[in-house]
Amino acid sequence: MGSVSLKIGDGTARFKSATVCSSAVHILMLFSVITTNLFALYAFTYSPKPNNHQIHFLNHHHTHKNISLISEQVSLILREIDSSQKKLSQMEKQILGYESIDLSAPNIPNELKLFLQRNQLPLGKDSRTGITEMVSSVGHSCYKSMDLLSNYMNYKPNQACPDDWSLSQRLILKGCEPLPRRRCFARSIPKVGLHPFPLSLWRNVSEKIYSWSGLGCKNLACLNSKKLNRDCAGCFDLGNGNEVLRFVKSRGKNDFLIDDVLGLGSGGIRIGFDIGGGSGTFAARMAERNVTIVTATLNIDAPFNEFIAARGVFPLYLSLDHRFPFYDNVFDIIHVGNGLDIGGRPEKLEFLMFDIDRVIRAGGLFWLDNFLCSNEEKRKNLTRLIERFGYKKLKWVVGEKLNGSGNSEVYLSAVLQKPVRV
Repeated sequence: MGSVSLKIGDGTARFKSATVCSSAVHILMLFSVITTNLFALYAFTYSPKPNNHQIHFLNHHHTHKNISLISEQVSLILREIDSSQKKLSQMEKQILGYESIDLSAPNIPNELKLFLQRNQLPLGKDSRTGITEMVSSVGHSCYKSMDLLSNYMNYKPNQACPDDWSLSQRLILKGCEPLPRRRCFARSIPKVGLHPFPLSLWRNVSEKIYSWSGLGCKNLACLNSKKLNRDCAGCFDLGNGNEVLRFVKSRGKNDFLIDDVLGLGSGGIRIGFDIGGGSGTFAARMAERNVTIVTATLNIDAPFNEFIAARGVFPLYLSLDHRFPFYDNVFDIIHVGNGLDIGGRPEKLEFLMFDIDRVIRAGGLFWLDNFLCSNEEKRKNLTRLIERFGYKKLKWVVGEKLNGSGNSEVYLSAVLQKPVRV
């Protein structure tokens, strides 16, 4: 690179000027350093570009990994949904009482266990129906009233039944219908002094033939002094009360006469159904015209069923939450008043209307008698519901009446004819 000369004595030291060869060497070394650094930088930053095969492999690997991850997430979500649905179904069963009654519980009477136990068919599976065992029916809501049901089934077999008809009616009103059968003898009351038909239609008999247990009133005079419901005010007075005039004398434009309504029926009126028929006066008036009427009623605050039977017409002990025990298209006429107002719940009214429509024959009559429309919205909702069935309006009257407080109330009366549906 060059020689170094030191002169001692003058206190100085200096390099001699570089030659051309030494300068070239310096440049070569600098180039080598720069080149080395560039290669190092390239080595650290370079990422090789994969070929098509490598790309396909990497994509397949990542796709498979993503699909596996998504499948795992979807499976987890489906398991959560299934678990939630099972929990919801279990909650619904507990609320509605669809779960089988636990017959192993200690408070279940032996009679209820005996009634509800399944019995295998003696010859095995039935070839036509496919059933292998017989199961006794009991209302699903009975499960929610197990205490009442246990009391109802707690009796001594082959002896007199307890005087607990009001208990069974409480169960029915709670939706426990049908009730389980019992192996005991019903309490019998001597039915003395009954009148022959048709005199029985309008003559009261001895009050001793009715069961008054569980009722506030103990005689007919007490019942006639009360308004038991909107369709029964003094309805047990067959001699001097309003019952004598009902359906044969109009007290207002909402009161239709039986003979006028019968004249609207096509093909004749022979059999009918009265829903919430009070003391059976509608059935009695129709019986005078050789028309058989079944009257559905419960014994709410009065012995309605026994009183109707004493008049010689047909009572049916049935709540309106129960499907009518009749085949389709059998009745020529159905009569209903404020019994159509079942708790003010539109969905229950809709179910009831469809069942009414089911049992009326084509061309049959639906007589809505003095139905109270407590407000305009209620009347419109009922009108829209009726119009859905496509009935022909033979009579339609909306009128006002004064109630006991002197206030005006709106009532709807109508006679509708069921159309023929293909």
